This record gives sequence, structure tokens and C-alpha cells, in this order.
Amino acid sequence: MRRLIFFKIRLFKKLSLIYFKILDISELKKFSKFLIIICLIVFNPVIVNSAEILQIKSSNTILVGDQNRNLTIGLFCVDVNEDDELEATNLLKREFPRGSKVKIKPFGFKENILLAKVFNIKGTKEMTELLVAKDLTGEICPS
Repeated sequence: MRRLIFFKIRLFKKLSLIYFKILDISELKKFSKFLIIICLIVFNPVIVNSAEILQIKSSNTILVGDQNRNLTIGLFCVDVNEDDELEATNLLKREFPRGSKVKIKPFGFKENILLAKVFNIKGTKEMTELLVAKDLTGEICPS
């Protein structure tokens, strides 16, 4: 019995020495550098220069800009009645104040105006959906 225990202890020591030889210090340093680089890439946010609202001209015309250019955008698939124009414009100004960062999903051009859907930077709000939800417009295009 005593001999068996002694044999198990010697075997454990040999296996642990082999394991520690495999994990050499230089290999651990290489692995830790690799792990740090991966963490920096994955967890470090990328700085993005996004567009921002400069002016909401009407319920379907918005002026956005970035650091070097301005662009007039027409909201895609929106047709607001003249009676609801002021209310719709005020709603958009309230939900997307001047300077709000936005994402733009373009769909085409019409008379030198980019037709697009405009989302807040988090992607949780979209201008057309806000107007449809408040019954200020009906979507004139199929999804």
C-alpha cells in the first residue's frame, strides 16, 4: 500500500514537471501578449465620425453633415398631410435634436435629394417609423 502511494506521488511529480516544461515562460509571455492584443481589438470601441443632424427643414427633408460636407436627405416612403406638417416636424425635432448623431441608410436619389431612412446612432429610432407610429403619415412604399 505504501509503495503504491509512493508510486502515485512520483508519477504526479513527473507529470507536473512535463506540464510545466510545456508551459515555458517565453511561451506564456507570447500568449499573454497575444491575449492583450485580442482584448484591445475586441473591447476597444472604434472611433467613428458619424453624420449629425444640422437642421430639420420639414417633415420629410433633413439636412445632415459630417466634418467636411452637408447633405440634404428626403425621408424614404413618407408623405405627410399638410395639416399634420407642423406636428410631424416638431416630433422629429424633439426626437432628433440638432447635433444628434445619426446613421443613414440610402435608397436612391430624387431631384438631387438623397432618399434614405435616418436612424439614431444606436439604431433604436427611425424617423419614418416615428411618423407612422404617431399616425402622421402612412408608408407609401411596401416594406
